[in-house]
Amino acid sequence: MPDRWYPTILWTQRRKSTTAGNTQQALPHALEGRDIIGVAETGSGKTAAFALPILQKLWDEPKGLFACILAPTRELAYQIAQQFESLGSAMGVRSLVLVGGMDRMQLQQAVGLAKRPHITVATPGRLNDHLQNTKGFSLRSLKFLVMDEVDRLLEIDFGPEIDQILKVIPKERTTYLFSVTMTTKVAKLQRASSMNPIRVKVSSKYQTVSTLLQYYLLVPLVHKDVHRIYLANHLASNSIMIFTRTVHDAQ
Repeated sequence: MPDRWYPTILWTQRRKSTTAGNTQQALPHALEGRDIIGVAETGSGKTAAFALPILQKLWDEPKGLFACILAPTRELAYQIAQQFESLGSAMGVRSLVLVGGMDRMQLQQAVGLAKRPHITVATPGRLNDHLQNTKGFSLRSLKFLVMDEVDRLLEIDFGPEIDQILKVIPKERTTYLFSVTMTTKVAKLQRASSMNPIRVKVSSKYQTVSTLLQYYLLVPLVHKDVHRIYLANHLASNSIMIFTRTVHDAQ
């Protein structure tokens, strides 16, 4: 593995126009140790923008409970963890996802925390549960805090949980905030959680990446399931992700 990843990273990102903007703008400042507030499109490659600097620093100073990433949903938390493990596979990065669910899930997560993973990816509510109830677990040695999709975190009213987390983590840390929109709530959280951050903006308000194709179908409710099955069969050669409103709908 090379001593420094940065030149190789930039060369790779130049070949991927859909992710280059956000990553190339954020990486130089992140590798200098600056706090960052990024206004980034959904699907713009922002995970690499914060994952690569964290992994570079972890390579220099390997230790457990090194970085914590807060995400608004369990789906996004798992996606972030997968990308960390993919990007850090050569250096044996260990990540753990902390999200809500059944009681036995919290017990399994507590066992995982005892093994001191390098990267913790969590929803704020479940992270707070573990900080209060899991014996021996703390974030006193944390070096990086990332809040991804901050606007959504605040829309879901995770504000009080985030405030509690900020009280128990080291003040001397690196903080990255990424948001699709820059609202007054996001700006307030940025002032409370980061020190003189560099602002990186690579998107317009409510914009998605230009390569994303979006369609919607107006279908009578009684025919909705039939259309969904038809689309699934028609697109069977592709990877498909279906979002639902509730757990019951998903089942």
